[in-house]
Amino acid sequence: MKNQLKFLVLAIVLLTLTFSCKNEESNAGLVEDVSEFNEAVKNASPGDVITLANGVWNNAELVFEGKGTAEDPITLTVEEKGKVTLEGNSNLQLAGEYLVVEGLVFRNGYTPTNAVISFRKNREEMANNSRLTECVIDNYNNPERQVQDYWITIYGKNNRIDHNHIVGKKNLGVTMIVGLDTKESRANNHQIDHNYFGPRPTYGNNGGETLRIGTSHHALENSNTLVESNYFDRTNGEHEIISNKACQNTFKYNTFFECTGTLTMRHGNETLVDGNVFIGNNKPSTGGVRIINETQTVINNYHIGLTGYRFRGAFVMMNGVPNSPPNRYVPVIDSKLNNNTFINCEHIQLCAGSDAERSQAPKTSEISGNIFYNENKKDIFTIYDDISGITFKDNFLGINGETSIKEGFENVDITLVKNEQGFLIPTSDKIKNKITISPKVATKENTGTTWYSKEDREVALNSGKAIQVASGINTLYDIVKTSEPGDIIELEEGGTYLITKAVKINHPLTFKTSGNKKATVLFERMMAFEIQDGGSLSLENVAFDGTKSPDYAGNSVISTSKNSMIENYKLFIDNCEFKDMVVNHSFDVLRVSKGTFADTISIQNSTFKNISGHITALDKETDDIGAYNVEYFIMKNNTVTDLQGAALRLYRGGKDESTFGPFLEVDHNVFNNVGHGKKNKYEAAMSLYGVQVNAIENNIFNESKGLKMHLVVGEPVVDILNNNFYKSDKLFVTGDQKYNVENLWSLNPGFDGDTFILSENSPLLGKGTDKLNLGTIN
Repeated sequence: MKNQLKFLVLAIVLLTLTFSCKNEESNAGLVEDVSEFNEAVKNASPGDVITLANGVWNNAELVFEGKGTAEDPITLTVEEKGKVTLEGNSNLQLAGEYLVVEGLVFRNGYTPTNAVISFRKNREEMANNSRLTECVIDNYNNPERQVQDYWITIYGKNNRIDHNHIVGKKNLGVTMIVGLDTKESRANNHQIDHNYFGPRPTYGNNGGETLRIGTSHHALENSNTLVESNYFDRTNGEHEIISNKACQNTFKYNTFFECTGTLTMRHGNETLVDGNVFIGNNKPSTGGVRIINETQTVINNYHIGLTGYRFRGAFVMMNGVPNSPPNRYVPVIDSKLNNNTFINCEHIQLCAGSDAERSQAPKTSEISGNIFYNENKKDIFTIYDDISGITFKDNFLGINGETSIKEGFENVDITLVKNEQGFLIPTSDKIKNKITISPKVATKENTGTTWYSKEDREVALNSGKAIQVASGINTLYDIVKTSEPGDIIELEEGGTYLITKAVKINHPLTFKTSGNKKATVLFERMMAFEIQDGGSLSLENVAFDGTKSPDYAGNSVISTSKNSMIENYKLFIDNCEFKDMVVNHSFDVLRVSKGTFADTISIQNSTFKNISGHITALDKETDDIGAYNVEYFIMKNNTVTDLQGAALRLYRGGKDESTFGPFLEVDHNVFNNVGHGKKNKYEAAMSLYGVQVNAIENNIFNESKGLKMHLVVGEPVVDILNNNFYKSDKLFVTGDQKYNVENLWSLNPGFDGDTFILSENSPLLGKGTDKLNLGTIN
């Protein structure tokens, strides 16, 4: 008995010592710099924890490699979450087995390589059975807009990427990719879950996807990746928010909030899209799911308030190329849209993209058990080709819904009832299967980290304090240096402001005159305002006089930075006056540079007189790859007279279909004596090339050059309605695309004296599409 007791005591002591030694071995400890980190990695064993010390790790290129076990992984973590940041030219590469990375924050810099975080060291050494969790990549952008990199590249097998916060990618390149370029990364069984993908602004070119799985080169390889319960918050880079380019992937319980694009099955077969939520809130171009290829299954998804059309519809089933190679448009075969809900969505597109090449309609496919309810629009279906290869059955429309599809739809009286999650659920006595939203669906609260804020940090124009500034020399220049984002700089009524140093706009600012009589701005430099990276500008009730400007080539009132700008900018001009900007060289109102992009340029209620250049030439992206300089351009209720150049040159070259802009609205303007200058190389009052959405209505072209358009890319929307060309060149359209033209008159407008207001006897009174007069309106 005593021997047994001694043996038991000895065993306990040995076991205690064993655990004690193991515990000491499993704590690699705190590392203060990259050299200490490298030493810790070199000596790491299963169960070890390497901890980065609090502070900024600048230009830290970390290679985390080792072989842990399922029970005892090797972990890279931080001393305190949120207090360790990797900045400058920092990145992370993983290689080995059973590695865990948590708590890293990348910001204030950009990767020196092609990825911020990569699950491989090289093509031969990659990470398997590893995890990236609770990490942050926040606006970690290369300052050169068109330099491509990725933020997270996933290789190897059985890796999990979860609860990360990924926001603000603005340069070229997909935010997160799953790579299949080696055999060791295929059939990978990766899991991407509970990540928060924060806002990504419109890029204005191909290459702005948020998530891509595979590439066209490996379209027929199985990836077997699960993408589950992720929140996509206004990820608007391009119209493929997710680009699926491999086989056998699953997308479940993800939420897409106000995303201007779709979950696109671009290549690959046997994709499952199940239980996702698409919330548009009636924002422009918001979309749902787009089907291409074979054996695709779209079930149990909920869509509400989606307005996108064409390839951005709430649901899109494409036409394909007969005998297509995997990297083109494989026809839709054996695919299903079952048991989905569409609430107040505007466009269901069938056989989309039908053309001479994409001539094969879907075959042996099915649309069944879906609910299509719209309170305002009767028919939301657009059919571009033969739908006989699609079986329709057991679908419900609202009581007033219509469709030209003859079978498979029933009108029912539907009531919307808000469920406990806040979703509007359609109910009816005839809808037997109750519509539910999975409790696993992603929300802002259950994705990303708990310790890094998801609040928007973008400062809006006109959101700051009002600052009065006195007339004088460079008072505007001085006040801008002490201003804060969103501030409103108020000019004296009737005051005069001379600028001898260009005013740099590096955050959102508004300049406006208080009172009725406009303040006047003169400038002795080549520009008055330069919008720099991070800047946006609003001008209200201000007059600009060019008489003191130098006689240089390249003068402008406003210019963008000559360097690439990673941030999109906005420009609003309202009730302003621009006059006497005449030099021997071209003098533009707005001059932009390559590598700059505006979300919106709006010019309204303003006058332009005696100018030797253009109002604006947005034509600096000439690589013909689908890039352009502005998403939304609005020109409304302006008077333009004695302009030697073009009122507008807007250019989007190439045939890439990954973007849907620019969007153009030109309404109720007068163009008088516009475009006749010898240096107007466009030979037009307005020159539009490749613009995808055109609304040109209620304008008067008087003794001016005409309107030139060249139409390319897919199905541009062109409405040229109720315009008058008097003693002017007419509309000239090239390209083989369809366009809509109604009411092109050549009538003497009958202006009242020297004004550009229509007289009582004008034949253009009440001729507008809105029943108002053509030209400017009060």
